[in-house]
Amino acid sequence: MYKIFLVLIFLIVNVQAALIGSNFSQRDIQVLKELDIHPSYITDYNLHRTYNRILNGTQKRYVRKFNEASLFVPKLKEILNEQDIPATFLYMAMAESNFTIDARSYVRATGLWQFMSGTARRYGLKNNVYVDERMDLVKSTYAATRYLKHLHKKFGKWYLAAIAYNCGEGRVVEAITRSSIDMYEKKYGKKNKFSKDIKKYRHAIRMYQQKRVKYRELYKIYKQVTKWDVEPDIYQMLVVQKKIKRQYIPNESREYIRKIISLAMMNNQSFITDNDNSHLRNIGLTSNIATVNVKGGLHLQNIAKAIGMKSRDLKKLNKHIKRDIIPTYTKEYPIHIPYSRLSRFNQNKNSIKPTVYAIHTVKQGDNLISIGKKYGISYKFIMKFNGLKTNRLALKQRLVIPGKLAKNSDRIALKKVKKVRKANYKVRRGDTLLGIAKRYSTDVKKLMADNNLKTSLIRQGDRIVIK
Repeated sequence: MYKIFLVLIFLIVNVQAALIGSNFSQRDIQVLKELDIHPSYITDYNLHRTYNRILNGTQKRYVRKFNEASLFVPKLKEILNEQDIPATFLYMAMAESNFTIDARSYVRATGLWQFMSGTARRYGLKNNVYVDERMDLVKSTYAATRYLKHLHKKFGKWYLAAIAYNCGEGRVVEAITRSSIDMYEKKYGKKNKFSKDIKKYRHAIRMYQQKRVKYRELYKIYKQVTKWDVEPDIYQMLVVQKKIKRQYIPNESREYIRKIISLAMMNNQSFITDNDNSHLRNIGLTSNIATVNVKGGLHLQNIAKAIGMKSRDLKKLNKHIKRDIIPTYTKEYPIHIPYSRLSRFNQNKNSIKPTVYAIHTVKQGDNLISIGKKYGISYKFIMKFNGLKTNRLALKQRLVIPGKLAKNSDRIALKKVKKVRKANYKVRRGDTLLGIAKRYSTDVKKLMADNNLKTSLIRQGDRIVIK
């Protein structure tokens, strides 16, 4: 009787699994394979719970977001393909930002790929008075691919790279370390050839969690346990441990990887494949976006006029340009335009009108904040642009105010403004040429050229000319 009961249970479980799997196609299995996840994960209960929640609650929003992003999604696909990143990672951008170029989170992560400022700097994205390249749809995507490649090289699985992108490398290293130790003890018992080491390892991990030892101590353990004959899979990594406050992977990150999978699988559902939305399935790798170089100091409004676009539409593709002004510290800077406007840009690029500026003469009662409000720009921007080191102003002092202006009488062409300002900087202990360049919103190559330097090496007491 007991054997019959076991057989019945086995049949019921397998029938349920078959029913679950029957709603999915080979395209859905391919999503898992691209992330280095075993196809059996298609039957995971928690995955189905997330999938059904998203499918039933966000179909209209899903279609709307894809339609809104249809101009630049091909460019994202092109870059992912070029950089050998699985196509499924397009849906990581959707999970991160809903394809919103200027998305910002409560922890100040920004852009399509939600870069924090520190990670953005590490991968070459600038954030200064002129630009925040976390919102550059091309540069940020290249940065995201470099980061993902780094994570994949470290962990060997694409799904682990995605999880680490969300919760950090350290947390995934800790998760693999802890789960490997638990798996090893489950396989060989509490008394095994590594028993003494495991006791030390567990103590060190607790100390790391309490921030009493540094990450390198955890990483040493990680390098040891990954040599053992156990390897945690996605089930082990995402398991919820009973009576354990700190799970292997945070709940947010467990849900994050399921969300990416679910969003990718939704693209295969009938509400997409039917005629009304079938165009979303056919968004290919042929980019509708062209990246062109424009002169430093130009205004997006003037560029838009030259190529026959509305300025608001050009701004939508170039959210990274602050105050609509191309950085003045560089001879040329790349922006993005619709490919359909490329021919007109090439015809008119040399005739784009230079940016106009206002010359504001300081009057009694003026301060930088009130002047900034008058012209609709940040007072910090005025300080940076005019090379001011303090907030103090003098009567009849003239300030150059870049941007859109209300009065023609206040306008002055860029070529009429004396832009070059020189400063002599005395190198202090600990200074680097890169650090000085960042401080003055310029780059190392320009500093080297302006100072006739053959290398970037500088010494305490040197004088650096900054233009």
